Amino acid sequence: MTQSQKLTVKPYRGTRDFYPEHMYLRNHMFNIMRSVAELYGYEEYDGPMLENFDLYAAKSGEELVKEQLYHFVDRGNRHVAIRPEMTPTVARMVAARIGELPRPIRWFSFPNLWRYEKPQRGRLREHWQFNIDILGSDSVSADQEIIEVAIKIMLKLGADKKDFCIHISDRRILMYFLESVLKLDPSLSAPVCRVIDKRAKISAEDFNRMLIDIGLSNGQIDEIDSYLNLTGKNLSDHPVSQSEGYAELNKLLEGLANNGMDSMCKVDMSIVRGLDYYTGTVFEMYDLSPENRRALFGGGRYDNLVGLFSKERVSGVGLGMGDVTVADFLQTHNLLPKLNPAASVHVALFDENSRLSTSHLANILRSAGIRTSMQIESARLGKQFKWANSKQIPVVVLQGPDEKAQGTVLIKEMASHNQRVVKEADLVSAIHQLLNLDV
Repeated sequence: MTQSQKLTVKPYRGTRDFYPEHMYLRNHMFNIMRSVAELYGYEEYDGPMLENFDLYAAKSGEELVKEQLYHFVDRGNRHVAIRPEMTPTVARMVAARIGELPRPIRWFSFPNLWRYEKPQRGRLREHWQFNIDILGSDSVSADQEIIEVAIKIMLKLGADKKDFCIHISDRRILMYFLESVLKLDPSLSAPVCRVIDKRAKISAEDFNRMLIDIGLSNGQIDEIDSYLNLTGKNLSDHPVSQSEGYAELNKLLEGLANNGMDSMCKVDMSIVRGLDYYTGTVFEMYDLSPENRRALFGGGRYDNLVGLFSKERVSGVGLGMGDVTVADFLQTHNLLPKLNPAASVHVALFDENSRLSTSHLANILRSAGIRTSMQIESARLGKQFKWANSKQIPVVVLQGPDEKAQGTVLIKEMASHNQRVVKEADLVSAIHQLLNLDV
């Protein structure tokens, strides 16, 4: 690059710059997610962005590993990958302390994840995600709790019950159908599952062609279509009602209904989830708005993942809720939060001789827990008021030579332009009253 050439100001394709207003939205979403997780007794954890390549090659799925994974050989000749998901990491971490952790383990995190994908609405190459998992419980109550957490988060974000729906299925039902009803060779089950997972994104012709390429007959494909169109009402009449997964699905639905969550859930046998480690309940939450009718996030049960690292079997169930799709949902439903100013008060600088008294006032307010910015550079008072307005700061305080001599402070309300003079000793209580802050 020559000296005259300039570096681009654009971020890498599929990534975002988070300016303060964008961080405000992300923090708004994550604070609500964190509060709900903690309400249910979950603890926060984190892990490294770099993991061994083999961690994903073992169980994450062929498409993710071959087409979406960022991976390289480091200077120590180790094959590593930038994490595309968090579940393998949490399984590895649990296995590392498998004898120390009381069961069930309730953990949540906010990992930064990377996948090499074609950027589009709701899907980028880099995103942040809320992950929440229960490990060490085989009970269907764990599946129910994870789904309830997802529903509670959406409601706390401001969504109406009619704005979204969780589509639920069970991998055990699908495997029973493929191997006991269709009589497929078990080696074909995983590739058929991957094709079914793509069904909503491809044409019927491509769907049928992909299944034929795997080795299925037209009759088997027709049976798959019939199975995928089953609902909760007619599932009991199908041979899959003999499966273990069907009994577990009914228990899950019964538990959700008991807690008033059933109106936001439905049985959908086409829900598969593309990752190979899912073994039981699988679900996806959908936005019901015609403007954004798409899956927001999903999750499910994985009973064999910790076994990659340990002889001890530890079951798990969890979900991953990405910041991109949740933000799109909030925008679609006019639920974006109103941006609050970074400071509640700005302390103006009358002149250079007032610098020490200005700093003293700012520290008085900050010591009282009031978010306060202070003028650093000398400027006309009109310019300082204009700056406070641009930052939507509701109150400006000023202490010039006359106020200093009298031990008073000028308070100006920016919206109404009302102003008054109070004693310096009464400044904090006056600001509390003006902003309706808790004393």
